Parts: sequence; C-alpha cells; structure tokens
Amino acid sequence: MSYLGADWLDRPDREAREQPEVVLDALKLAPESVAADVGAGTGYFTVRMAKRVKQVHATDLQPEMLKLLEQRLANEHVGNVTLHPATAHDAGLPAACCDLVLMVDVYHELSDPPGVVGSIRRALRPHGRLVLVEYRGEDPAVAIKPEHKMTLPQIKKELDGLGFHFVESLEMLHDQRVVIFE
Repeated sequence: MSYLGADWLDRPDREAREQPEVVLDALKLAPESVAADVGAGTGYFTVRMAKRVKQVHATDLQPEMLKLLEQRLANEHVGNVTLHPATAHDAGLPAACCDLVLMVDVYHELSDPPGVVGSIRRALRPHGRLVLVEYRGEDPAVAIKPEHKMTLPQIKKELDGLGFHFVESLEMLHDQRVVIFE
C-alpha cells in the first residue's frame, strides 16, 4: 500500500474487524521481550505492541510511512520503538534482535519472499516466532481482492520451504488468520 493511502490503515472500523488487542493477547508477548513489526505502515500494531514489550523494531519500505510512524510515536509519547528502513529484499532488522516478528497483511505483498524471510530468520533469536496475519484465501466471503489473500496450505508450504516450522493457525478473526511459525 502506498503512503498516499495511509489513512486506510487507521480506518475507524479496523479495530472491530481485525481485533488487534485480541491478536496480541493470543501471542502471549512477554514484557521483557523484543518484537518487530515488519511492514509497519503507520504503526497500527507497532504502538499496541510497544505497550506490551520492552522494545519494538518497526520497518517499512517507504520512507514516507516511517515518517508518519515517527510522528505517531511522538504524538503518543512512545519511546521504545526503533525505526528501520526495509528494502524489497531485506526486512531491515538487526541480527538476533527479536523474539517475535509480526507481519500484518504484508507477506503476500513481498516481491522477494526468500530474501525478506531470510533476513527475518537472521533477526530472530533462538526459538523466536514469525507471525503472519493474512486474509483467508479459502473464504469467498472475505471481501478483499484475491491477490491480497492467502490460503493456509499456501502459507505453510511457502514458509516451510523458507526454513520455518508451522506451530498453529488461529482462526478467531472475521476475515483473517494468525499463523505462527518458529
């Protein structure tokens, strides 16, 4: 999504549909842990995670999105978030920095999944988790263009091929699923 459509990321109905606090509760984030929000956009999940963990690394491809996020962090007085520019081939995270990496509606957009996921593997600490939130591709009732949805078998096959082990898929959201890998 272009930064020109950034308002859509903070639309009024998003909380009711995507239940960010329910998602974060399900991830059982330890207060002393370090998390990352890859493809953070305006920081919709970043700010919420920052209230739960010691530190958050937030990355985005677009410098304009990072500027919007920086402004949001200042406005909300959030001081435990470090911003990093990403590229199409690298998530932009420091090595061994994170216990958990979250990608909300991002994985399906990657032009170089092996490159980005490889950089995420390097950024995760031992027993770290990669969590994808993606729109359910199997469900025709999910009113999102097909190119913005993924099926669970597709997600599992792709991430397994990139060196991750499927842990579980949480199906508690209206339109999306939360898929956890180690």
